[in-house]
Amino acid sequence: MFGNRLKQLRKNNNKTQEDISKILGISRGAYSHIENGRNEPDMETIVKLANIFGVSTDYLLGRSNNGFIDTIAAHIDSNATEEEMEEILAYIEEKRKKYANEEEIDITDIAAKKDADVA
Repeated sequence: MFGNRLKQLRKNNNKTQEDISKILGISRGAYSHIENGRNEPDMETIVKLANIFGVSTDYLLGRSNNGFIDTIAAHIDSNATEEEMEEILAYIEEKRKKYANEEEIDITDIAAKKDADVA
């Protein structure tokens, strides 16, 4: 699962294995082994990869299915105004459509459910 997510994120970001390996400071072959499941990266590399792609480590590791949403939600200021929250949700929806190429969903319903789960 890790390698599949990594490969999909790389392709969604129009990056090559060479591009990512250079950022990580490893050979393209070493990166390919990570992406194809032949080698497991250490935690430092997992964190770097999450930062490169703007997703949570939980998403990369298959513990979450909402990489971008989880990452953004973890960084939302609890004092954000309603207008700021609407801007954040609009941004999430824009990114979701760009990367998922799916039909539009009502992200406010998802956010309300997350709020209810936290409360």
